[in-house]
Amino acid sequence: MKFWDTEDPGQLGEQQIGEFLTDLAVTGEVVAGTQNQALCAILYYYQHVAGREMHFIDRVKAKASTYLPVVLSRSEVAQVDSLMGGMTGLMFRIMYGTGLRHKECRTLRVKDLCFDMGHIVVRNGKGAKDRITVLPQGLHDALRSQIADVAALHRADLKDGYGEVYLPFALARKYRNADKELGWQYLFPGRTLSKDPRSGVWRRHHVHESTFASAMRKAVRRTEIVKHATPHTLRHSFATHLLEAGSDIRTVQELLGHKDVKTTMIYTHVMNRPGLAVKSPIDILLAGLAGSPYHG
Repeated sequence: MKFWDTEDPGQLGEQQIGEFLTDLAVTGEVVAGTQNQALCAILYYYQHVAGREMHFIDRVKAKASTYLPVVLSRSEVAQVDSLMGGMTGLMFRIMYGTGLRHKECRTLRVKDLCFDMGHIVVRNGKGAKDRITVLPQGLHDALRSQIADVAALHRADLKDGYGEVYLPFALARKYRNADKELGWQYLFPGRTLSKDPRSGVWRRHHVHESTFASAMRKAVRRTEIVKHATPHTLRHSFATHLLEAGSDIRTVQELLGHKDVKTTMIYTHVMNRPGLAVKSPIDILLAGLAGSPYHG
């Protein structure tokens, strides 16, 4: 409406809409995803609100963006890890050691850990899919200690007349008393009880998303790392370091839960040595100069 200086979007046709989307791509320099989102929003409005069918919309398509993820080196991971402790420190190690997303880590339940099989079951991940990822051997003791803490907290909640945990509606209906069982409790619970706005029941939810993000941000600031490292950076680092160590890309794809291997392939572009062990020509030149009698 602003672009065409009109208060009646019903006056605009396919040509005007196409010119607006073209201007977004050319003048606004938006990426393909942003332009497509605008197109979908416009189509939804005209079809479902205005009740008008839209036909072919011609436009100059925005360029697809090339995104290279931020990855921490092993040394940088070790620096941040040394500055984190307690529950958030364990969350840091789990996300880096398993490739879990931040939300997937926060919503882990006690029963999702299988120590005997050495894996973690990731429930309802991105795309509403379950998957399995590795359970690091080196974290077994810390995780068992965390479960013991959760069990003690849960017993105290039960004693106080609480102890329920949120379950998806279908599960709550199928398993009547499961919401008070230890296995369904969150591995990383919140410090206080909170009232569920949907049911009015007081429950102990999982740790808030800002808790870990804030702890990691503070730890990174105490290092000399200048990269924009976020919780999701640990997932990128997990994938990149696995590939650098020689892991099969299909295996990494399954661990990350990527639908298409092309999504996983992006990590081959940020590896220290993608493909062949390439040596920069400047390194060769400097090595030659170092041994030259004219170097000085």
